[in-house]
Amino acid sequence: MRIATWNVNSIGARLPRLRAWLESAAPDVLCVQELKCADDAFPREQLAELGYESASYGLGRWNGVAVLSRIGIEDVTRGLVDEPRYEEATEPRAIGATCGGVRVWSVYVPNGREPEHPHYQYKLRWLEALRATVAAETAATDKPFAVLGDFNIAPTDTDVWDISLFADSTHVTEAERKALAVLRDAGLTDVLPRPLKYDHPYTYWDYRALAFPKNRGMRIDLVYADATFGAAVGDAYVDREERKGKGSSDHAPVVVDLEL
Repeated sequence: MRIATWNVNSIGARLPRLRAWLESAAPDVLCVQELKCADDAFPREQLAELGYESASYGLGRWNGVAVLSRIGIEDVTRGLVDEPRYEEATEPRAIGATCGGVRVWSVYVPNGREPEHPHYQYKLRWLEALRATVAAETAATDKPFAVLGDFNIAPTDTDVWDISLFADSTHVTEAERKALAVLRDAGLTDVLPRPLKYDHPYTYWDYRALAFPKNRGMRIDLVYADATFGAAVGDAYVDREERKGKGSSDHAPVVVDLEL
C-alpha cells in the first residue's frame, strides 16, 4: 500500500500536476493540504476519473484538507476534539478517514506567523487538540494509524537549511517541538528520516530567492505513525522531482510504502 501527503498550495491551480502525479506515482491514498477551495468547488469528478474517491473539508479561499483514496473511504471525521477557533472561526485543517483498513488523518497545522502573534498561541492550542484526537482515536482502534500533512514545524535543527536564520522565527521554537514530542509520547513516531535518495530530505522551499535551486528548504511535511504502521514501512521518500518546473507547489509530496 502506498500512502502519501502533499501540500498542493491550491488544488485548483495544481490540478493538472496533481492528476499527472497521481497517474505516475500511483498512491493508494493521498492526504492533501491547503486546498484553498470550498467543498462545493472541490474537483471530485476529475479525481474520480482516475479512480479516486475523495473526502474534503474546505470552507473557502484559505486552508482546506482532503483525503483521496482508490481503496475506499469510510468513517470520515472533519475537525479535531475540542478544536480551538481563531478570530471566531473554526478553520478546516484536519480530516480523518479509514482507507483499506488504515486510519489516516490529513492535517494542515496553523503557521503561527511569529512567536508574539496571537496565531502562534492558536497554533499551540490546535496542536493540543490534535494530541487529544490522536489519544482518543488510537485508544478506540487497532487499525494502523498515521497523521500526515504539513505540520509547519521542523523537528530538528538539521531539518532547516540554516538554523541560524530561524532564531526568532516560528517552526523551530521549543514549544512547537514539545508539541511533536507529546505526539511521540502518545505512541507516534516520525516515519522519516530514514535512508533516502539524497542528503537533505526537505519538503518545502520558498518560491523566492532561488530557494529550491539552492536547496534552501525545510522538512515540515511529516508522517507520524503508530507502531503497527511504522513496522510496515518498507520505503519512504520525498518526491523532490515534483517541486521542479513551472506551476509547482512550494511543497513536495512525501511518499510511504507499506508492506501490509
